[in-house]
Amino acid sequence: MTNIYSKQEGGYITGAVVTSIIFGLLALVFGSVMIWALVNYNDQKNNVDQKLENARKAAIISQKALDAKDFEEQEKAPEKEFVGPPDLGRVNFKYPKTWSVYVASDGSQSGTGYQAYFNPDKVPPTSTGSNKFALQVSVLNQPYDQVLQQYQGLVKQGALKSSVLTANGYDGTRFDGRFTKEINGSAAVFKIRDKTLVLKTDADTFKPDFDSKILKTLTFQL
Repeated sequence: MTNIYSKQEGGYITGAVVTSIIFGLLALVFGSVMIWALVNYNDQKNNVDQKLENARKAAIISQKALDAKDFEEQEKAPEKEFVGPPDLGRVNFKYPKTWSVYVASDGSQSGTGYQAYFNPDKVPPTSTGSNKFALQVSVLNQPYDQVLQQYQGLVKQGALKSSVLTANGYDGTRFDGRFTKEINGSAAVFKIRDKTLVLKTDADTFKPDFDSKILKTLTFQL
């Protein structure tokens, strides 16, 4: 007997086959998504790990810098005391013990003023005119107003900023900015009788010590 369904069975796809194909495609898509997600996760994880490592290294460098700064500050203590000649106002202040001092002129000769230089470790040559110093102390045989006038040209040019200064109870004038092409610092000018005291730092690096140590502990005889 001839099977009436024989021509149909050759091209017939059962529901089970369709379901298997669908599940196969879904498995392929799901697998691809999972692989993409895993690759993306690993990439993100590596980026995060690298960022964390970079942050850790930056924190270590920052901490080392802070430790070095703390060590440097500790090395400055206890501070030394500077005392100038009695006949030139007996200028007195505290300064870091890591600084050296060189007195270029003690004012003992008639008509000469007092000039001292301070710098960490050792004081470089003072005769070249090009070296920078942590601090210069000058007691000039010039009236206060005359010394102030010497800075007015730079103030008018905008190179220096002038301001009223009160340091440890002593009134004076402060100048901040560029004194020369090479020197950017600060100067504090005070009247001592018929003379003038000038305290000057040649670099912003020394301003913290200039403000918190030198000017804060400054005394002299009016």
